[in-house]
Amino acid sequence: MHIVCLDLEGVLVPEIWIAFSEVTGIPELRRTTRDEPDYEKLMAYRRAILKEHGLGLPQIQDTIARIDPLPGAGEFLDELRSITQAVIISDTFTEFASPLMKKLGWPTLFCNSLVVAPDGEIIGHKMRVENSKYSTVKALQSIGFETIGIGDSYNDLAMIRAGKDGFLFRTTDKIREDNPDLPAFEEYGELMAAIRKVIGK
Repeated sequence: MHIVCLDLEGVLVPEIWIAFSEVTGIPELRRTTRDEPDYEKLMAYRRAILKEHGLGLPQIQDTIARIDPLPGAGEFLDELRSITQAVIISDTFTEFASPLMKKLGWPTLFCNSLVVAPDGEIIGHKMRVENSKYSTVKALQSIGFETIGIGDSYNDLAMIRAGKDGFLFRTTDKIREDNPDLPAFEEYGELMAAIRKVIGK
């Protein structure tokens, strides 16, 4: 039995931190896991910038409320779930993702959580499990699933490579060049065709 393991940001919805960067006019917040492979380092960097500018969770949630899924993402996800199991495995946070999950029809999401002070300052985060994407894929495999990983960033590569098959979707030129053996797609139709070929539907 197959299960498709999808990244969230950049694959189904816009990058939240980039959207927030555009709203606040703080270019440093555009940095994502496409640019920085070390997630702990990236989050520490983000928290420092937020603190410097007096920004916290409420301001980020205001931005998220105005974000819609990428064009075609909802239809892609609906079609995907009509032919196989699917789960979103993301390094985002429950506090960020819930409004977006509603707009996508409440798909299954495994992600992390934030540590937030009473005044809304983000003071830390709690990872659901160490190496969450890779660990989740291996756990799914241990209960009989053949996983197909799909992502766009450095932190998706272990999840993609651990599976039976895996694909890059709307990734960077650098990641594509560094991983020439991984099929890379730009459109949902191409991605769906590749998934159907793997699962035989």
